Amino acid sequence: MFADADPVITRALAHYIAENDAGASRVLGDFIDANAGHVRGRARRAPTQLIFTAGEHHDLRQLFDELNTRYFDGKIDAAITWGARTGRPRRRNSIKMGSYSVEDRLIRIHRSLDRAFVPRFFVAWIVFHEMLHQVHDIRVKNGRREFHSKAFLADEALFEHFDQAKSWERRHLDALLTY
Repeated sequence: MFADADPVITRALAHYIAENDAGASRVLGDFIDANAGHVRGRARRAPTQLIFTAGEHHDLRQLFDELNTRYFDGKIDAAITWGARTGRPRRRNSIKMGSYSVEDRLIRIHRSLDRAFVPRFFVAWIVFHEMLHQVHDIRVKNGRREFHSKAFLADEALFEHFDQAKSWERRHLDALLTY
């Protein structure tokens, strides 16, 4: 898997092995996820995850479709789903509220956001953010992959409820971390 890897990846591998570097670990994790199908020459398999868009409080398909029409002229071609259910509630130190898989064209939204106290505009902002990943390429800058370029962040700020969503997140992060 690492034989033909970009120098950014091999440096991350060295930092991870030598220093147990958390940033390098994230870079490697993304690389491994993206290249797992190439191990021993196997072709990449289609994702086996089932798609669940209807939550108890928020419908991801409806949000995606509305955002796609309003902000992207219907050009975002991706599936969307709630992430896997977790076990009993617990306090986390961090949370990845959403993710976008380039290879699968799949947006996953953390189940912690499908709760009554989480406003629709906040979930919409997370979905919008993940949709932007299909618009903006991942560049390498100073030897590191840049997922959120200045252009990405400028586009994200165009979301109608951007300031309100950022403010809500700061005020309710502790509640989101307990899931």
